[in-house]
Amino acid sequence: MTKKRVLVTGGAGFLGSHLCERLLREGCDVLCLDNFFTGSKQNIVPFLDHPFFELVRHDVCVPLKVEVDEIYNLACPASPIHYQSDPVQTTKTSIHGAINMLSLAQTLNAKILQASTSEVYGDPEIHPQHEGYWGNVNPIGLRSCYDESKRCAETLFFDYRRQFGLPIKVVRIFNTYGPRMHPQDGRVVSNFIVQALRGEPITIYGDGSQTRSFCYVDDLIEGFIRLMATGPDFTGPVNLGNPVEFRIADLAHLVLKMTGSSSKLIFMPLPQDDPKQRKPDITLAKQQLDWTPKVSLEEGLGQTIHYFKKLFSQ
Repeated sequence: MTKKRVLVTGGAGFLGSHLCERLLREGCDVLCLDNFFTGSKQNIVPFLDHPFFELVRHDVCVPLKVEVDEIYNLACPASPIHYQSDPVQTTKTSIHGAINMLSLAQTLNAKILQASTSEVYGDPEIHPQHEGYWGNVNPIGLRSCYDESKRCAETLFFDYRRQFGLPIKVVRIFNTYGPRMHPQDGRVVSNFIVQALRGEPITIYGDGSQTRSFCYVDDLIEGFIRLMATGPDFTGPVNLGNPVEFRIADLAHLVLKMTGSSSKLIFMPLPQDDPKQRKPDITLAKQQLDWTPKVSLEEGLGQTIHYFKKLFSQ
């Protein structure tokens, strides 16, 4: 039988590498594309000798000609430190990258999935956030290069669907964590774990009362696979995330307990446009994908802490 050939843009990144690994287990022929701005070759070293894994160093801002059956478009820096370091390039990656991948999908009549984000909801005025909420986004703030370019990418996907009948899928990702996170990506889970393991002060922005919902990476990838497998009438957007809400201060205390660290908490000013609340309404994912996250925060943190301990011991 001919294997399904799947392109994963941003395939050497945190989420991309886990997706590539899952697709290989599913028996797919995987083409991993990355320019290594935030992705790491270390993430995909275990797959390099796999007979059905291929790595291409390429920037999605440049058109690409390959033959594939499905496309997962994950390419874009996703942490504030990385996407704010070159905001113009971030916008180009989201928008030009979407156009190039959509054009490729149109040429091939391939199904394409866009990795969008809960940041399209901005600093939400409703809680929890459902897919029908249009969001509360500052179009000219420090986070706008990411928030607004992801919103524009969603627009492009649905316009390609309406204008050309392209089979699309759009997922809105809420905070996800797990092994292979970049230790300097500035995200709260990796920040707290790295600081705790190094005995550095745990940095909390704001008073720690703001909330997030943390989804373990394996649960998220399962949602990706299920969404891509749905029929042509279901496009999304669909929220994928863990609806269990935690205060940032409580996360810090849990990380300290699980690492056995003696690090102290320090409080810094809250960054501009940082959301006060973030929690997904996953009713649609339950109905359409029969999906709910399975991994508890304690279990997932245990796996993530183990990964960083091993990383730092090398």
